[in-house]
Order: sequence, then C-alpha cells, then structure tokens
Amino acid sequence: MSLVVQAQQGRLNQVSSKYTWIKDQNKWVAINGVYEQNGNTLSSDSSIMFEDNIKRQFFDAFNNVVITQPSGTVIYANKLHYDALAQIAVLTGNVRLVSSNSVLTTNHLTYNLRSKTGTYINGGRIESQADTITSQRAYYFETVGDAFFRGKVIVRTPNVKVYTDSMNYNQINKNTYFFGPTEIKGNNKENLYTEKGVYNTETGIAKFSKNNLYNEGSKFLSGDSLYYSRDKGIGEAYKNVVFVDTVDKFYAYGNKGVYTQADESILMTEKPYIITLVKNDSTSTAKDSTTSEPKAIRQTDLKGNKTTSKENNQELKSSDDIKDKDVIEEIVITDTLVTANNKLPKEQASVDSIYMTADTLFSRMILVKDYHPLNLNLNRDGGPIDEVIDVDYGDDDDIITDSISINNDVDRDNFVANSQKSVIEAKDNIKSAGKATVKKNTNKDKQKEPLSIDKTLQADSILRKNAVIPIANQRDSIINKAIKTAQTPDSIKTTKDTLTTAGIDTAKTRIVKAFYNVRLFKSDLQAVADSVYYGMQDSMFRFMGRPMIWAQGSQISADTIFMQIVNQKMDNALLKDNAFMVNVVLDTVKFNQMKGRKITAFFANNSIDRLYVDGNAENLIFVTNEKTKIITEMFHDRGGRIKIKMDNNEIIDYLSIKKVDQKIYPLGLVTAENEILPGFIWRPQDRPTSKEDLLNRKRELPKDEDLNQKKNEKNKQPNEELIDENTI
Repeated sequence: MSLVVQAQQGRLNQVSSKYTWIKDQNKWVAINGVYEQNGNTLSSDSSIMFEDNIKRQFFDAFNNVVITQPSGTVIYANKLHYDALAQIAVLTGNVRLVSSNSVLTTNHLTYNLRSKTGTYINGGRIESQADTITSQRAYYFETVGDAFFRGKVIVRTPNVKVYTDSMNYNQINKNTYFFGPTEIKGNNKENLYTEKGVYNTETGIAKFSKNNLYNEGSKFLSGDSLYYSRDKGIGEAYKNVVFVDTVDKFYAYGNKGVYTQADESILMTEKPYIITLVKNDSTSTAKDSTTSEPKAIRQTDLKGNKTTSKENNQELKSSDDIKDKDVIEEIVITDTLVTANNKLPKEQASVDSIYMTADTLFSRMILVKDYHPLNLNLNRDGGPIDEVIDVDYGDDDDIITDSISINNDVDRDNFVANSQKSVIEAKDNIKSAGKATVKKNTNKDKQKEPLSIDKTLQADSILRKNAVIPIANQRDSIINKAIKTAQTPDSIKTTKDTLTTAGIDTAKTRIVKAFYNVRLFKSDLQAVADSVYYGMQDSMFRFMGRPMIWAQGSQISADTIFMQIVNQKMDNALLKDNAFMVNVVLDTVKFNQMKGRKITAFFANNSIDRLYVDGNAENLIFVTNEKTKIITEMFHDRGGRIKIKMDNNEIIDYLSIKKVDQKIYPLGLVTAENEILPGFIWRPQDRPTSKEDLLNRKRELPKDEDLNQKKNEKNKQPNEELIDENTI
C-alpha cells in the first residue's frame, strides 16, 4: 500500500506529445513525448510508459533522450530505462551528463535522479574544466561534486598526467585523493609517485604520506611525507629523506629535505649526511702501524759528520726528486709517523665512501663557466719554497635564480627565510583552494554528435589499455636503483665529457655547502670543522672554522684545510696557515709533532705519498728503540722546508731544506717546555669513530663559540664567514 501511495505522490506524468496511444491496455506509447516528475523532465523521439499490478511506473525512451533536472543538469543518451518510483535511470548509447561543474561521458550510466548520483562500469570519462579523467568504473555524486574512480584511472590536465587504479576527485576544489600506487607525470619531466595522498590539479600542490617519491631527470627525492608545489617548483620531504642525483653521483640523507627546481638545489637538515665515493687500490694493503715508531735516523752531527743509528745499518734511499741546491741536511726515518688505530683488511674494497654531516647541508647546480676552480699551485716536487697562495673560493655566487640563491651579498638567513616562507605560502594555497570559484560550463546545452562521443570513448578505451599503471612499492625499487647508479664509479662522466655533451655554455656542476658542526668520516680518514664547501668541478673540499683531520694515527689542523679528489681517488691536501700535525708515540703521553705556515700532502692509492712543510717548518720526533719500545731521545728539526717521502705508509726519505736547525735531546733532557711545539693541540675526543657516531655526536665547541652559534641558529643567521668565499 505504501508503494502505491509513494507512486501517487511522485508519479511520472505526460506533459505533451505529438502522438500518444495505448497498447496492450497498460502501455502508453508516445512520439516526441515529454514527461515530468518532481521537477525532472524526460523527453525523447519515442517512448513507452507502463505500470505493473501495484501501480509502479516504468519508462523506456529511444533516440535523442534528454533528462533535464531543476538544478540545470542535463543528461543525453540514445536509450533510457527509467524506474519512476526509485527514480533510477539506466541510460545507454552516447551518454552525456552535463552539470555546472563537469561533463560525464559513457555508453552505460546508472543515475539516481533523487540523490543525483551516477555509476558507470564499462568505461567512461569526466571533464571538469581543464581536467579530463577516464577510468573503467566511476561513482559520481553531483551534489557535492565528488567522483570516485576505479580501474586504470588516467587524469589529463594542461600540466600533468596522472595514472592510478583508485582515485577520488572533487570537481569544485580540484583535489584528487589517492589510495593506491599513483604516478603523476609533469610536462617539465617532473614525476611524483605515492600510494596515499592528495594532489590539486589547479594549484599543483601535492601532499603525500606513503611510499612517496619525487623525480626530475637524474634527481630523486623521497621521504615518509612529501609536499610539492608545481608553480613554485619546490618539493619538501620529511623523515627518512633520501636525495639522489645519478649523473653527479651525489646522494644525501636526512629527516628534512627541500628541493628547488629553479637552481636544482637541495637543502637538508635534521641529521643530514651526504656520501662521496672514492676509489681504492684493491691490490694495496694497509700496514697496521698502531705501535710503529721511527726506527733509525741518519743525520749530520753537530760537527758536520754523518752518523747512522745502531738500530739500522741498511742503506737508506736518498731523495731523487728534490733538486734544491740549498739542501744542507738529510734526515731519514725508516718507519711511519702516521699510525693506525685499527687494522684495515688486507684486501681493500675498490670503492670507499666519505660520509659528511652538519646541522645544515645545501647543494645546488651552477653553470661550469661560472665556476672558478681553485688553483692552489700545488706541485708534487714541492715547487718554490716561498710560495704565495692566492685562494679563490671556487664558485661565482652572484648567480641569481627565480627561486633561491646564496651569494656574497645575501646571508644564508635569507635562504632559510625564503624556504620557510615558501612552505607557509604553499600550505595556505592548499587551504584556500577549496574556496576557489568554479566557472560554469556555458556549453552545457550543446550535445556532442553521437559519432564524436563514440570516437572519444573508443580513444579512452585504447588509452586505458595502453596505460602503464604503477604497482605497489615502486618507490623502494626506484630509489634503490638510483642509489646503485650513483654508487657506480665507472659510469661517472668526466668534466671533459660533460662539456662535450652539454656544451660549455650550458654545462653545469654541483656545489655543496655545510654549516655548523661539520663532521666527515672515511674508513681511514675523519674530519671536523665549523663549515665545509665542496665543488664537484675540481672535487675540492674546503674545511673552515677550526678544522681538524685525523688520518690513521695522525691529527691534522690548520686555519683552513683543502682536500682534493682526482679521478675518484684522494690526490692532495693543503693545510693553510698555522698547519699542525700530531702523532701519539706508542701508549705514552709523548707526541711527534710537525708544524709550519702550511703543510702540503700528496696521496697515492689513498695513502700519503709525500709531505711538504713550509714556512717556519718544525718537526719534533721521539725516537724509540725498535726492540725495547722505549723512547731514547727527542729530535727537533727546524728549517725553511721539510719534505717527507713515504711508501706503503712508511717514511723512506726525509729532507730539511734552508736555514736548518737540528737538535737531539737525550730523554733525560726532555722537559715540559721543549717537548711541545707552540700551537700544539690534541683532541682525539672530537674524532668521529663511525658513521653512527658521526650522526649522533657533535664535537665540543669553546663556550664563546657555542653561545654565538646557538644565538645564530635561533635567529636563523649563520656566521657569514662560514659561507663567504672571500674569507679564505
């Protein structure tokens, strides 16, 4: 009874027709009939309406079917079957639903006129202004502007294409919500991957929260959370962040990363670290010299006669590569001053990693032509003793980009402020996107030709068939492959290759800047500093702000330290101003020491091959009896230059040049005043001991510097000297 009442309250009534007649006593056949129900109008070329035995109305319409709703929504089709009581319409053949926000096209649509919801399961598309979405299935909610798409979903906008299997879309605010593997491909070769998140097709803002990855050419950025602004060209990743550049063989880790497309820069914070690969000589072995000390000394005594220590009577190799006529004394030490704290494997790996961390790591690309490689005028033969070095920092920071730049005139606080501002603006944009005004479709009443609709649906079907929909966990495989590529030394392009391929005017190179509490770890070398600058063009590290390096058992310090990699191998290092090297003697509290205005070191197979100490050079050595391991005397040498030549970590040649002053002190004459050279410092507690120690422990700063640094960090204003190349 209730059904009859409902039918009477909302019956489908004929408004007009060209011809109408009754067939089989319960069917009303009409030509060009127009019907109305609850404000909805149904019309067609021909139609049949009939009732069952409980007065339920059913309506079939054929050719040029049109349903018009009070809201202004119009539905076109070739055929209609309508249940008037449920107000459910099943439309087939060139179906188009035109609303104020969108146009839905399919060949089979089930639509509820009461709830204004529709479903297609055999393929279709929805066009909402500039967005076109095609899928195998869709669930459409006109009132709220939502649509749920399933099965090979493809979104096409003027800027991106989206591929997924499950997506929700709001036609009003243009937000797309993803619940499975999704890939967004941009016109500028930027790609986004996620398995859960939201992307606004109008503003280009993405917020992802599961297995997220941003990719642009050779660059990859991933994190547990990912934020991306298409218009600003900025991507932000949070927690477990990885950035990789496969071309530059550069990759970095941290808990926050901000990538900027304009200058291809990455800003990493919250325990960030980068890795640089260097080659090892796989055939070389590292000598364990933890307890090694000088075995023998050949020297000129105070009367000018050459003497040889009793502990070693072998013929010692003389220098064959320093031809300075002013050489007046020769010292030969037959073992190394550089001792090892830990034994190294006999067979070293072909590649070793250099880990570097700091409070903030920043890297970007600049044009090669704007990069000025350092010319330190280093010479493996030593070069002129009175050498004057005019150092250039290494890049032209006057380059201005549309997004972020750090140059001589702009402090890093501007960079940090701009980064924070971009994040705030981007988040405001996504909040305000829902308030955007949607323009109405002025052509909603213009139905496409049936042939055009059929071709469109066929084209969509082919598009879906050929589409590559991403599968789950692609992020891990992609980022791991990128890291593996970055770790493959053989595929690194040389500068010459890069210039030939890209052209000298467009070729680019990467620079890296590290601020505050910089620590570096390599299996046989560790370092700390307040700041570090690295340029890939000349593969030069610049350590500034109380830098200190530990190479096996030696501690090295200076005002500024330069360390260069050539052909992926350690090549040379320069300790500039107040250079000092310290080496502990056995398990005693005595230290071998070397100091000068500068110390130059050259490497072979990642081991020191030779050293030059210049400018008031001094060397203080405690001589140990090889058999008893007891210190017997102290040797103090001063001159214009001291040269040490090494082989397999053993000192094979020692030369003092110009203004030589040498003294030997029996152990009984060694005092607290003469056993330490001026400027001596020994801080093994600052030395990073592992990759984990590198990230979890900072060296202790002097109180005044610590307070100043905390103040700068609070105000986001790092010391200019840490980023200004002119201070070197």
